[in-house]
Amino acid sequence: MNDDGNNRQKAFCQGTEPQEHDQHHETVVQLLTAVMRFNRGEFRHRVIEGLKMSEMGLMVLLMRHVEPDSPGLKVSEISGMLGVTSPTVTQFVKALEKKKWIVRTPDEADRRVVRIKLSEEGREAIIQARKATIHSFKGLVDHLGIEESEKLSELLTKAYKYYESKTQNDSSDGGEVSTC
Repeated sequence: MNDDGNNRQKAFCQGTEPQEHDQHHETVVQLLTAVMRFNRGEFRHRVIEGLKMSEMGLMVLLMRHVEPDSPGLKVSEISGMLGVTSPTVTQFVKALEKKKWIVRTPDEADRRVVRIKLSEEGREAIIQARKATIHSFKGLVDHLGIEESEKLSELLTKAYKYYESKTQNDSSDGGEVSTC
């Protein structure tokens, strides 16, 4: 990690010196540091220059759920599928429409409703992004080797399941979030 990253990590964990009962403090800090690097995006390059991950998520959703000859999805449907508000989806849509990657059309039954789907350019951009992502992960597998790649996949899946269950438990019991 660079000096700036080290300083941010120290600031984040300041005042969290290991407690007598916390024999895993160093491991917790190392793991937190590694995860924070991913969150800051130090590991990734933009698959499509100028495209935010949230916009990419919307495009992938449209690619999976909307056939080219269908009318598209309503903003409210997209909002529910992505778990974000309709105004947030509208921001994504405006940005992607400027890039000519999506098309907005009025609903035939209700002109107040707008339908969203990928344009041909958007569809091609997602296909190219998928190819670039696969190529990138093949490079990671080459770098780590098959065994370590499988282990990484297993550990990431376990971590995901842990936090998924913790989120469900915390939301039901008002649980406390722990940091460093």
